[in-house]
Amino acid sequence: MRRCVGVARKAIGCTSPNPMVGCVIVRDGKIIGEGFHPKAGQPHAEVFALRDAGDLAENGIAYVSLEPCNHYGRTPPCTEALIKSKVKKVVVGMVDPNPIVASAGVKRLQDAGIEVIVGVEEELCKKLNEAYIHQMLTGKPFVTLRYSLSLGGNLLNQLGENAMERGGYYSKLLQEYDAVILSSTALANKLVFPVSSELGANQPLTIVLSKSANSLIQIPDLTTDAASKVIIITEKELGNGQEGVQRTLSDKMTLAEILEHCKRKGLCSVLLDLMGDYVDFEDILKEGFDKDLFQKVVVEVLPIWDGSAVKTLSFANMKTRVKNLTSRISGGSLIVEGYFC
Repeated sequence: MRRCVGVARKAIGCTSPNPMVGCVIVRDGKIIGEGFHPKAGQPHAEVFALRDAGDLAENGIAYVSLEPCNHYGRTPPCTEALIKSKVKKVVVGMVDPNPIVASAGVKRLQDAGIEVIVGVEEELCKKLNEAYIHQMLTGKPFVTLRYSLSLGGNLLNQLGENAMERGGYYSKLLQEYDAVILSSTALANKLVFPVSSELGANQPLTIVLSKSANSLIQIPDLTTDAASKVIIITEKELGNGQEGVQRTLSDKMTLAEILEHCKRKGLCSVLLDLMGDYVDFEDILKEGFDKDLFQKVVVEVLPIWDGSAVKTLSFANMKTRVKNLTSRISGGSLIVEGYFC
């Protein structure tokens, strides 16, 4: 099952709004086939794994990180492919929370005389698709709050060394999210433009918040396709901007409205990056905490005592608990992750 999850992650950032799924076929203790779901509209992991295994799949064991589907969508049911292959057992990491699947796939396999085991490495499989699961259960995108800190405890307007390079934590983080929200001042001051450097990365939609009515917001030179994935939301009229970049006038920018826009576009995950001027985030942060719109937090602690600190940003009145804290070192920085209770 751990192998399934590893194989599934080959499609990271490419399957939304579908989940990432991996499948491994085993016979006589040896892996004879494996596959993953590459993107929405293409065959599912089980189909690729069974193709890889061929006739050897008969009397084998299929391990799959998410319950096989049992309905016709853009592709035929995976349950039928497994039954046709004559596997003797299917091991499922977790039941699919999608109401049109939920346990129906397991029941179809059992009715066909196939032994089914459910819940192997379930937590690992859930973490693989935490955004998909949240969206299925709540109907809302999964939102992660990210910011940088100095060792002195100040919020910083900078990223650590190599964070945006291929393999860097920020580059890999961007690859995982469908959209990223940041302040226009992060662009005006050339702090960062959220582009993942990972090979084949599907770049996130960039949502720029601007209360300053600064018509000189500088978007880096982008191709027409890339520019079409940039939205500037402002409360005041802006001047002419870069070709392809969408500009939206809003009386009051709310996080709920932004998330609803993302939902309509089929986006499951959003990264709110506190880079830039606090004025663009003040109301959104308060709303997010008041309405429990944040699910996860990622903090980069840089190995410096101070830096380009954001002196005015404060979480003093935004109190909540965080669980399941983990930490790791990346490029000399300490990366801390946790989930809001």
